[in-house]
Amino acid sequence: MNLSLVFDPLFRIPFFNGLLLALAIPLVGAYVRLREEWLAALGLAQITAAGGVAAILVGIHPLAGALGSAVIAALIKGKAERAGNDVYAVMILLGWSTALVGAANSVKGEELSHMLLEGQLYFTNWANLGSAIVFGLLLAVALPRVSHKLLLERFFPEHLAMNRLPAWRVHTVFDILVALGVAMTTESIGVMATFGLVFFPSWIAFRLARGWKKALGLIALISVTSYLIAFTIAISFNQPFAPILVGVLLVMSFLRFLGGTSERA
Repeated sequence: MNLSLVFDPLFRIPFFNGLLLALAIPLVGAYVRLREEWLAALGLAQITAAGGVAAILVGIHPLAGALGSAVIAALIKGKAERAGNDVYAVMILLGWSTALVGAANSVKGEELSHMLLEGQLYFTNWANLGSAIVFGLLLAVALPRVSHKLLLERFFPEHLAMNRLPAWRVHTVFDILVALGVAMTTESIGVMATFGLVFFPSWIAFRLARGWKKALGLIALISVTSYLIAFTIAISFNQPFAPILVGVLLVMSFLRFLGGTSERA
């Protein structure tokens, strides 16, 4: 164990990049769960992974391929005009098969496979951190604008239609936010860890919190705490970050059983 590595300047950029994403993407996950589309994270993460592999094969930066593929997938999903997990299930299978076939036909196939599973947080750079900062700012501006309408749509389904409010605009903005966030997080920490950050904090908080704002606060607390614990363990014991983070989130999920028998938000 080498705890001093946690404070090594070498890992400063990866630490803050991961911290920003660990704060932002679970908040998006709260609204994904609200819409009962929790497979969105895994579906978009798989599509993102496939886009990253394709980008490397054609010689461009994998982050560009990841972001591009995720946004295209979100726009296609928006055209389907159908809520639920069906579309994301298709994305999971399409992204998984495309990514593995692409990796198998690349000279860097083994490296790409590990990148998809474990991410590359330790090797992220200023480009990744800059993208995370921009996404955080975008989320801070856009999410409050769509939050109220998403809540109305969930609890009063006919409200937008009765008031002739264009729901497709809200859905498009939100789907693009989800796509961008998932793409950047997948690029940094891998497919399953991204899914874990979207799924677990809201799953826990919806059982424990009384009220939407309290749920969002609890989600942020759970996700950031889990990230700090996982980063410290992974760096100190020279372990891959993604599986450690998922393990910490799994342990955190036992908090859910401290709540009642039904979800509240």
